[in-house]
Order: sequence, then structure tokens, then C-alpha cells
Amino acid sequence: MIIHFFSSTGSTVLKFVVSVLLARILSPSEIGVYSMTVVFVNFASVFRDFGVSHYLQREAELTPEKIRSAGGVAFASSWLIALCLFLSSNAIGDWFAEPEIVPVMQVLALGFVFIPFGSVTNALLSRDFAAEKHAYVNAAGTVSFCISCLVLANMGFGSMSLAWANLINILACILALIPMRRPGLPWLPSFSHWRAVAHFGAGSLLSNMTNAVNNAIPDILLGKLGSAAQVGLLSRANSTVQIFIHIAGSTVTYGAVTYLAQIFHRGESLAPVLTRATVLLTGVGWAALGLTAVLGRDIVLALYGPTWLDAVPAILPLALAAMVGMLFHYIGLAVTAIGRPYLSAVPVAATLLTRIGFGVLMYDGSLVRFAWALCLATIVTTPIRAIQQRSCFGMAMGALLRALVPSAVVALASCSAGMLLAWLLPDSLAPMLRLLVMAPVLVAVWYLALRLTRHELVGEVHRLATPIKNRLALLRPKP
Repeated sequence: MIIHFFSSTGSTVLKFVVSVLLARILSPSEIGVYSMTVVFVNFASVFRDFGVSHYLQREAELTPEKIRSAGGVAFASSWLIALCLFLSSNAIGDWFAEPEIVPVMQVLALGFVFIPFGSVTNALLSRDFAAEKHAYVNAAGTVSFCISCLVLANMGFGSMSLAWANLINILACILALIPMRRPGLPWLPSFSHWRAVAHFGAGSLLSNMTNAVNNAIPDILLGKLGSAAQVGLLSRANSTVQIFIHIAGSTVTYGAVTYLAQIFHRGESLAPVLTRATVLLTGVGWAALGLTAVLGRDIVLALYGPTWLDAVPAILPLALAAMVGMLFHYIGLAVTAIGRPYLSAVPVAATLLTRIGFGVLMYDGSLVRFAWALCLATIVTTPIRAIQQRSCFGMAMGALLRALVPSAVVALASCSAGMLLAWLLPDSLAPMLRLLVMAPVLVAVWYLALRLTRHELVGEVHRLATPIKNRLALLRPKP
């Protein structure tokens, strides 16, 4: 997890720096066009994978024929989706009245032709917890994406620079995966065991499809009700809120399906593991999201510039929604690990329908009202998630909330310190300087709050700090 954390964090930082630079090169409309296109591509990605990755990660015993069959399903589904995306690009561009969507979607569709060449190897690396190998692949893709994105944007490719960079990223990852293949891993796909893959994939597909639609609805709905510029602003507000999740998200879920599946196959309860994981996640995540809401204006000005200030009012409701979502962060992975991935589609479908209803009813032309509609949709569908959590894993919501009281206190203390510092520091200071001055104080307050509440995260912080202390001790000159 440590290897994966530094790998994913480095990748996120590089991509984040690129997004900051792109915000000064591309217009909100150009970024909005790409955001609207990616919505459909991400939705198509659900059908492309067809649960193959999770099937390979949770299957108790993998044989060469099962692996070949998984590859066959991956190639068939991915190439079919590539064709569908390419052929539908003109229709989607006409529906949004945005002709620039067409070439962007066609290039993104081309990526689906190449993805299955590395999908099986990538899934098996996750099954083996091969974080170091994943780190090399991630580095190859990230560096190629960042360089190509900036070069093409400066050459005037507009929204197409992101599309071509995405394709280059895919090709770089595939090339990097070639030397990572298991010895004796079959090259040719097969369909001899396709029924077993399809049986699991159907449930995973339903779950992933509802998740993709749910994630896509804000951009699609706002693009239809509002404009591409508003979609770009919402995307920027959401990316600001997601900073913590982008940095830590892939790390806190790395190998989770395989790990939880192993516990399930041993006949043990998942409730203690899920509760502790949620406590640890919220101990950091709630504080980070709360500070993002409190310091949203400084963050946007420091990272993106005054052009994006209209995105600031949407940060608070989006941050609150993300905090509520963290309560159930691991449940979707857990139901996949026990072989019932379709169960996670139920609460997501409820959220999806509620988002549409609230979005249409509450939208008055302003971005902030639309963001509050998304937040309320997340809150009102929480009981459905709580019921599923109890029925599948025996986790009572009351017990979980009591376990999360220290996380709430830590978040409240951190946010209070952030508000006080924002009030004390003069506005004449540059936004980035204000944030840099606040950072060490906020970290100290967060750690002190962890100690005072006896949060479970304290032990993990000390455990991670021990190797660093030992290395520093070795570097000290001996008397």
C-alpha cells in the first residue's frame, strides 16, 4: 500500500499540475466539451470491462483456460464498444449541438481497441498485490499523458489534446505491461469458460453501469439544462473536492476486492474489517473535505486562477455529498468480493433517479442550486445504503456512526482551525502563500485532534512514521 500510495500520489500530483496548467491554456468551453464526451466514454467503459478484472481478482482458483476465457470476453466487449462509440459520435454531437464532441469521441473510441491487450495482465497484478510493477506501469502512462497533453494543448489542439493524450497513455501502459506478464501466461484468448465469466460479469456490469450513469448524470443534465461553460465549472468544482480522493482513493482501495474475498472464502465476517476501514478513511477524508470547503476560494485561486471563481459556491454542497458517501465507501467492493456485485446497483440507481428529479426541480440557471440538488440526492438515499449494509454484513448504522464520532470531532477541529486561520491571515497575501502558511498548522491541529480523541488512525500514523525515523537515525553521524 505504501508503494501504491507514492505511485498514485505522484501520478495524481503530475496530472493535477497539468490540469492547473491546462486551465490557463484551454477555455472552460473546451474543457467542458471534453468533460461531456468523457461522460459517455466512462459509461461505455462499464460494458468494455464486463467484470473481467474483478472476476480475475476474486476467483478462488484460476486455470489457464479461465484466464484465456476472461481475455476473450474482454476483447469481444471492448471492440464492440469501440465500434458503437465511433458510430454514435455524430448523433451525440448533434444532440448537444456541440460539433467538437465528434472528433474527441472518435479518438477516445480508438483507445478501446487497444485496452484489452493489457487488461488481463493488469488484473492479475492486482490479484498478486504487485504494487511495484503497477507503479512502473502507472509511471509510464502518467508521464506520456502529461507530456503529450501539454505539448498538444500549446500547439492549439484544444479539447483534442486531452483525447490524443488519453490514447497515448493507453498505448504506453500496454507497452509497459508486456514485461510484467506471468511466465506461461497464455497469449491467445478463448471462450471455453465464457459462461462463468459472463455470469459474474452480468452482475458486475449492472453495478458498474448504474455507477457510470450516476456519475455521468450531473454533466449530462447540466449540459442539457445549462451550457458547456457550466459543465466546465462544475467539473472544476468537483475536481477540487476530489483532490483527496484522487490522491488517496486508489491506495485505500488497492487490492480490496482480493483481500475481502480471501476473508469471505475463509468464512469470516467482513463487518469488523469494513468498520475499521471506514473509521480510518474518515479520520483523514472528512477533515480533508471539510478544509476543502472552508478554503475553497483560496484553493481555486491558487490552482486555477480567477477565471474559475464561479466554481467556488458549488464546492460546499459537493464536499458534503462526498463526506456522506464515505460512510459506504467499501460496501460496493465488499459485495463484489462476496460474489454479489449486482447488489450495489440498488442504492446507486436510487441516487441516480433522485439526482435527476432534484436536478430538474431545483435548477434555476445557477450552478450552486444544481450542486445542492446533487448533495440532497445523496443524503435522502442514505437509508437505502444503510439497510443494504446491515442485511449483507450485519453492520448497524447506529454502531457505525458511534464508531465515527472521533472522525467527526477531528474534522470539526480541523475546519475550525482552517476558518480561524483564513480570517487571521490578510487577504493581501497570495492565495498559494496563504495555503502554505496554513498547512503546517492544520496538520498539527489534525494530529493533536487524533491524539485527543484516541482515534484508531493514531496507531497507523505512528506505524508509518517508524520506518522513516529508523532511516533518519541511520543517517545521523555516529559520535
